[in-house]
Amino acid sequence: MSFSSHFARLAAPIALIAVAAPAVAADAGVDQVQRSLAATGSMTATFVQTNGKGQQLSGKLVLKRPGKARFDYGAGANMLMVADGASLYFIDYDVGQKNRWPIAKSPLAPLLSSNPDLGRIAHSMPTQDPRVVLVRLRDARRPEFGTMIMAFVKSPGAPGGLQLEGWTAIDAQNKKTTIKLDQQRYNVPVADAAFTFAEPQKRRK
Repeated sequence: MSFSSHFARLAAPIALIAVAAPAVAADAGVDQVQRSLAATGSMTATFVQTNGKGQQLSGKLVLKRPGKARFDYGAGANMLMVADGASLYFIDYDVGQKNRWPIAKSPLAPLLSSNPDLGRIAHSMPTQDPRVVLVRLRDARRPEFGTMIMAFVKSPGAPGGLQLEGWTAIDAQNKKTTIKLDQQRYNVPVADAAFTFAEPQKRRK
């Protein structure tokens, strides 16, 4: 099963997503997003994840670039998504299963890359609010990755002047998963131990 399918299994597009408005400086928006990502050494936030059926899960995100992230859904959800610098894992403790993908071959690659280069795959999207910056990422060479729409709000105190508000991932089957962030903190100390996890135990038949 693809990463996008697993991601869709977990999680209303972000309220900030574009409405009809005149297009604005596409290249400038992508460049600003790229600078913001490059200036983000680490981030912590809470999140709410919503799937296409409106089902929601909440948890905490810890990110340390390059290559490390942890989506902790809490004991109630009994699942975990972790990127350890090389691979991205989805662990389902209920069924005792672990799936792995190279980070470079997952939709989260632009967020976790050591040197984000969005020029080939990203385009700005129009918005009615000048404070909002939206970029649509789709790699035509890898359509199986689907599409990601990242939403930022201009904030002088955030890396590159942009605060990441969340994103919507749309997989190859047009299933949508939205992550909405809150309580963002940037470039704070994050221990590498945050990106370890307990191995799932296979269920006995």
